[in-house]
Amino acid sequence: MTALFSKFRSIIRENISLSSYSTMKVGGPASFAAFPKDGNTLSALIAEARENKIRYIIVGNASNILFSDRGFDGLVIFTTAMREVHWDGISVTAGCGASLTGLSATATKKGLSGLEFAFGIPGTVGGAVYMNAGAYGSQVSAVLTESTYLRGTEILSRKAEDHEFGYRTSVYRSTDDIILSATFTLTPKSPDEIALLAEKNMASRKAKQPLEYPNAGSVFKRPEGAFPGALIEQAGLKGLRVGGAEISEKHANFIVNRGNATADDILRLTETAQKEVYRRFGILLETEIIYIS
Repeated sequence: MTALFSKFRSIIRENISLSSYSTMKVGGPASFAAFPKDGNTLSALIAEARENKIRYIIVGNASNILFSDRGFDGLVIFTTAMREVHWDGISVTAGCGASLTGLSATATKKGLSGLEFAFGIPGTVGGAVYMNAGAYGSQVSAVLTESTYLRGTEILSRKAEDHEFGYRTSVYRSTDDIILSATFTLTPKSPDEIALLAEKNMASRKAKQPLEYPNAGSVFKRPEGAFPGALIEQAGLKGLRVGGAEISEKHANFIVNRGNATADDILRLTETAQKEVYRRFGILLETEIIYIS
């Protein structure tokens, strides 16, 4: 790793604690972490890692990620420095590392509607496109026009209709393409009306979600015809604790870090919820949180 560290010295940090970069505040050390600011640097960094047979992963704000207690033996590439935003009339192009909440707030000030659902979501634009993030009756697929992505050393683009969007999924989940930016087309509307809806959504989020504790968002995807939180609550697991982790008292589809939780604590609660819901209702819950070890 020495050569890699030397070549990209300005954007690489050594032996970092992943818990500091995760909204769950859990995770062991990573050998190296990199923070590229553009697609060309990202491409060069990946090429160098591949050439030297160095294991690497690419993440955004790590808001739906659970890092292993044992950390990551290799290079973790964070895209959060790739956050340039360009406005052009009713369209906006944002880098993959741009904040969803920040983008939504700016759209509100500009009197552009369509991203109200994203206000309060702690993730980045890249992650939102990757998983077709959504809330309160809307989602990324409703406003996305185009995305650009890295394939090998080529920077390519993909139109909205080619994203194969579904519930919490897109074509990016089944390819090695790396999202670089996304363009959204919004709708002119009164800033006051937009702000009112965004504030209403945020108030609902605060009332229903355990934002007062570190968490990684919804633990499980919604199965057809049911809600994970309700199933887990009906199974009598709300408030269950393992170590410093707890199935939230406020919303059972959230696992929170009540203090010094480990990834193993969270995994044990996740598995318990899956097994008990399946035993009681015959429904196998699929995780939305991504575990990286």
